[in-house]
Amino acid sequence: VQVVESGGGLVQPGGSLRLSCAASGTIFTIYSMDWYRQAPGNQRDLVARITSTGTTNYGDNAKGRFTISRDNAKNTAYLQMSSLRPDDTAVYYCKLFAMEVGATPTDYWGQGTQVTVSS
Repeated sequence: VQVVESGGGLVQPGGSLRLSCAASGTIFTIYSMDWYRQAPGNQRDLVARITSTGTTNYGDNAKGRFTISRDNAKNTAYLQMSSLRPDDTAVYYCKLFAMEVGATPTDYWGQGTQVTVSS
């Protein structure tokens, strides 16, 4: 299973950005798709999660500003971020909890995409 994030970049405070996470490979089912973020010197924190049924959870750092969505047909998740602040600056990672054909459910991580919020 391959996980590829895209959409990161430099944005001014108060701006918006949409991240995408595309999964490919011999996927039988994806149970959940998560976004995490990690700033230098910090631990990796959960930003948002969406399950196969569309149930969502958000970290305190994202509530009211970020929205996670998912296109099951495309095995893709999105993170719409608005009202961005400098402390949102981090590498954003996508994680799948998924099962390949003939295998057991496993976590799969992408390589991350850098988001920088600065004027």
